[in-house]
Order: sequence, then C-alpha cells, then structure tokens
Amino acid sequence: MLKFLLWCLLFVLCWPLALLALVLYPIVWLLLLPFRLIGVAVGGALELVAALIMLPARPIRAI
Repeated sequence: MLKFLLWCLLFVLCWPLALLALVLYPIVWLLLLPFRLIGVAVGGALELVAALIMLPARPIRAI
C-alpha cells in the first residue's frame, strides 16, 4: 500500500517519471529474481553447514 501511495505522489509531481517507473518495475523485478534465488540457496547451504558444525554440541547441552 505504501508503494502505491508513493507512486501516486510521484504521479502527481512528475507523471512521466511515474509512468517510466511503472513500466520498468516488472523488468527490474525479473532481472533481480535469479539473485534472490541464489540468495535463498546460499542461505540454506550456510544454515546446513552451521547445523553440521553445531551438531556435536547439542548432546552435550542436553546433559
């Protein structure tokens, strides 16, 4: 909702820039999508490594 209100404000102040933003937003989103997927994969791999490192400490904490 906030993005829409900011876009409306931009439309009132400078409508050509607002229309350009409206057209470019989906293109930029599609270009950034692979980086988001890589970020999710790398985050999962790092969590797996952290879980493997912390695995021996879990039984010790249980005692």
